Amino acid sequence: MSFPLLTATAVVPALGAVATAAMPAAQRAAAKWVALGFSLVTLALAAVMLVRFDPGGARFQLTESHAWIKDFGVRYELGVDGIAVALIALTAVLIPFIILAGWHDADPLESARPNRRWRPTQGFFALILMVEAMVVISFEATDVFLFYIFFEAMLIPMYFLIGGFGDRAGGRSEEETATQRSYAAVKFLLYNLAGGLIMLAAVVGLYAVTADQLGTGTFSLQEIVQARAGGRLDMASGTERLLFLGFFFAFAVKAPLWPLHTWLPNAMGESTAPVAVLITAVVDKVGTFAMLRFCLQLFPEASKWATPAIMILALISIIYGALLAIGQRDIKRLIAYASISHFGFIILGIFAMTTQGQGGATLYMVNHGVSTAALMLVAGFLITRRGSRLIADYGGVQKVAPVLAGTFLIGGLATLSLPGLAPFISEFLVLVGTFSRYPAFGVIATVGIVLAALYVLILYQRTMTGPVKAEVRSMPDLRVRELVVVAPLIALLIFLGVYPKPLADIVNPAVDHTMSVVDKKDPKPDHPVTDAGWFSYSPKSEGASHDGASGGAK
Repeated sequence: MSFPLLTATAVVPALGAVATAAMPAAQRAAAKWVALGFSLVTLALAAVMLVRFDPGGARFQLTESHAWIKDFGVRYELGVDGIAVALIALTAVLIPFIILAGWHDADPLESARPNRRWRPTQGFFALILMVEAMVVISFEATDVFLFYIFFEAMLIPMYFLIGGFGDRAGGRSEEETATQRSYAAVKFLLYNLAGGLIMLAAVVGLYAVTADQLGTGTFSLQEIVQARAGGRLDMASGTERLLFLGFFFAFAVKAPLWPLHTWLPNAMGESTAPVAVLITAVVDKVGTFAMLRFCLQLFPEASKWATPAIMILALISIIYGALLAIGQRDIKRLIAYASISHFGFIILGIFAMTTQGQGGATLYMVNHGVSTAALMLVAGFLITRRGSRLIADYGGVQKVAPVLAGTFLIGGLATLSLPGLAPFISEFLVLVGTFSRYPAFGVIATVGIVLAALYVLILYQRTMTGPVKAEVRSMPDLRVRELVVVAPLIALLIFLGVYPKPLADIVNPAVDHTMSVVDKKDPKPDHPVTDAGWFSYSPKSEGASHDGASGGAK
């Protein structure tokens, strides 16, 4: 039996969570190092996965399949395609930086410490590792029921991270801060639980349909896709649309898509900067990933039917998020609204139903994760020094902390998709893919680029330039630990901006397969991939879209 690499990649951070949480209260420093160590082991396993994955090989690789609940057709079934591998790698890369950035965020204040058994530090890092474990297995699951369990289970540790370890800055009383944290955590939980309950009804409905038409109910993504391709499973259009809406609603809440987005500014604003990164750069990616893996492949006809409406919602997210970001006075809420705009681009690319659009959307998931992590973590370092999230409380920071200001600027420029930085090519491909089929939507989406330049440059101007305010005059520059966090992220932004081919080569065959399922063509999982430059696609991806529009990007 081969080594269960996928299981190990999810189990290691879970074991790390248990080990960290079990450490005595007096061993706070050791708990941090234990958590960091387990996150690095997980990163090593993700690197092995990346090396062993063959982009030109089978659709799902490193697969594991075991019977779980036989009476209901539930299996412990794992497998990764190029999209999943890229997002697992993103998660594994970010978690060690999140832990390092939050090194002191959960250190208890002596005045607030009720007894010697209280272990906030251990709990904080254990919860982060538990979220990582659940996110990783969500990316790996090819059984719908297995995916659903961890899709919902990750809400529990996230609830405690938001409500129990919120931002200490803001100039508010301790009671007011606790109230706002609780509100943000409950809102996050209720929105996502509501989406999850609707999805549960759709999951049950999917099982009933497969049981009726196949004789035996199944939750296996591969079995259902193959049954549809072979004509053994033919859903009525009304049934397929209802099931699609049940799945899509849950994913749109998680993503988040307007008008289901309102929990995100509260959650990110009240969280510590590392937890805010965990929310938007890691957890929220499960929503957009699931749209590609489950919505489009389980319900291809319903996906086409819903495309115009979803693209309109994505456009609203792009413009609405950017406009509200411009008007924000709170640094973290500004970044939250910017993320809503960026998720609009991702969803727009997914439902453009072109290879460029979906390829760009997948790259955007990774690149947005890196750029948002860089910007938010530097913003967190800035807020920690001043003790305020308000933009108006800063000014002239670049004169007293030039390295901090410089890294903040690079993170901001990446956020506005400056050419030469990673998000640019993602956004470019999304716009090209959208314009090739929906020219009007593509033109409207470009307005988001202009608005992004406004909110980023206004933020930098008001915080970093101008006269030095008295409160920031003694502000220290980035320390060694903070540089260790930020420098690799900046380097990754530049590398993927200049040379995105390695990442594109991994995700493009998976995008090609997704389009073939939507087009009802033979997926041919073992087709070779040709090298066509930075954005190589398999030969079949040329012109792949459900109406024949759009060519592969060269």
